[in-house]
Amino acid sequence: MEISARTRLIAILGDPVAHSLSPAMHNAACRVLGIDAVYVALRVTPDALEPVLAAIVATGGAGNVTVPHKEAVERCLTRKTDTCARAGACNTFWTEDGGLAGDNTDVAGVRAALGELGVTGTAGAGPWLLVGTGGSARAVAVAAAEERVELLIKSRDEQRARQFARWANDQGARAAIATGKPEVHVAINATPLGLRGDDPMPVDPAALRGVGAALDLVYAPGETRWVRALRAAGVPARDGRDALVHQGAAAFVRFFPGSAAPVEVMRAAVARALRA
Repeated sequence: MEISARTRLIAILGDPVAHSLSPAMHNAACRVLGIDAVYVALRVTPDALEPVLAAIVATGGAGNVTVPHKEAVERCLTRKTDTCARAGACNTFWTEDGGLAGDNTDVAGVRAALGELGVTGTAGAGPWLLVGTGGSARAVAVAAAEERVELLIKSRDEQRARQFARWANDQGARAAIATGKPEVHVAINATPLGLRGDDPMPVDPAALRGVGAALDLVYAPGETRWVRALRAAGVPARDGRDALVHQGAAAFVRFFPGSAAPVEVMRAAVARALRA
């Protein structure tokens, strides 16, 4: 990939961000389509977030957002999609009419990843257990509202869990606090637990009853410890690579309107990066 003075900058902003496979995925897509752009990962602290966003807007750039900035970026937008506004979190942004526009493609990514697990049309099939209350969890709550399923919230901070449940109910979800050993149809990890090999599991598989499938929004080489433990317990489970690819494809068409995202190229790039 040759970078020139005309190359457009696309970036993912987060802290941490070194683990992100978005650069590998989007750079592969740009190469195969001959798009003159480069996608980089930028570690950005909360204090630096607004200046970095302003610089990207000034250059006509675009990008994605990961932990812990999704909610903060949503508040910086001059225009947002209905999904972004509903989630109160932004994971995809671009420059539009000199301002900052944003979307939440995580919602589409979560729904598509659950579809690949066979979880579709689940109204009445049993609740989803959601572990976490951050920006990624907001996307899951919106997806649950769209699927019309009950949502049980689990967090280490009970006050945050209650606040999140109230917010989710305001968005049309049927949310409540998870207690005891809940019987759930789907379990979803929307915390960063699993990024490091020595992280504790977000929830002990033995504490789940009747779970039919599980989705970990974290991805890692060899998959996360939680996914491996669930599989060993007989639960169909996947890590976050499917959600990454699907949300990335939805983001790609925001970055490059009129260009169809090469989904299989992006999927292959993620798989190669996880093997490396």
